[in-house]
Amino acid sequence: MISSAVTHRQETALPTPAELRARLPVDEVLIRQIDKHREAVRSILHGADNRTLLVVGPCSIHDEVAALEYGEKLKTLAGAVSDRFLIVMRAYLEKPRTTVGWKGLLYDPERTGSGDLNEGLLRSRRLLLNLAEMGLPLATEALSPFAMDYLGDLVSWTAIGARTTESQIHREMASGLPMPTGFKNGTDGGIGVAINAMKSSAHPHHHLGVSSHGTPVMISTQGNPDTHLVLRGGRGITNYDEVSIQHAAQGLSGAALCAGIMVDCSHDNACKQAERQIDVAREVMRQKRAGSAGIRGLMLESFLEAGRQDDGADLRYGCSITDPCLGWEQTERLLRSL
Repeated sequence: MISSAVTHRQETALPTPAELRARLPVDEVLIRQIDKHREAVRSILHGADNRTLLVVGPCSIHDEVAALEYGEKLKTLAGAVSDRFLIVMRAYLEKPRTTVGWKGLLYDPERTGSGDLNEGLLRSRRLLLNLAEMGLPLATEALSPFAMDYLGDLVSWTAIGARTTESQIHREMASGLPMPTGFKNGTDGGIGVAINAMKSSAHPHHHLGVSSHGTPVMISTQGNPDTHLVLRGGRGITNYDEVSIQHAAQGLSGAALCAGIMVDCSHDNACKQAERQIDVAREVMRQKRAGSAGIRGLMLESFLEAGRQDDGADLRYGCSITDPCLGWEQTERLLRSL
């Protein structure tokens, strides 16, 4: 560890992305599976497959054992509804913070506040590998561009969050990602920043980065043709109603962007109340059945147990420690009813 009194920071050595991938490799069978999952997501987003894309899972993962149990249940359900839905499991390992708080399994796996990226990187990659080996497509939020170099080869769909959609660094990163990427509307509920982000990320970029072997490089990207809009509401305003979705579709059409829209049934669209996701999902699917062709996907926050809990020594197994989630029984009933 290197300490500097001038910069007031400490530096702890980490493995390079290449070293971590070599320690926990992806075999050829899994590589082909992930490529197939990415292509299936693309087909839905671009309208070639009329199924609905469902990104479902915990707000954030703090317990790998519970996440694996959830994954097993979700895999079984995914098979039962595969004629109507392509289910992708939320495997969110980083948490954006408006001020301070637990930053996710990747950064602080023991939730002590001291941070341990060496352990977090290892546990995060092992978890994604175990989930992918179940046959599940995986989704995450790309918060740190560096983290995607360690984990991105296991991911089939990625979100750029409301707080980072306006970030040039994230737009540059998204332009080089090999998987479909959804940009959430801004925290104020407006879609303008997301449309600008999609335009930017669809084009080539040259930007500063780090190679898989840990050296500074100039990264040249080709542009990501599979960016799309995720509506999540903002500042207490919902945007899953017919007027909002029609307005979003017109904005995308006017910008000559992918017409596919995903609705995040949580966050401001659910007014921060987990059970309201059920009504939001049903309303959005009603609109799709009524002919709203731009609706291509839904996102739900769901875990083994309903609700949320504060972090502490005596945690309830399978219950979120960040945003409140639907429980498994609620989730299964909802998806089968849809």
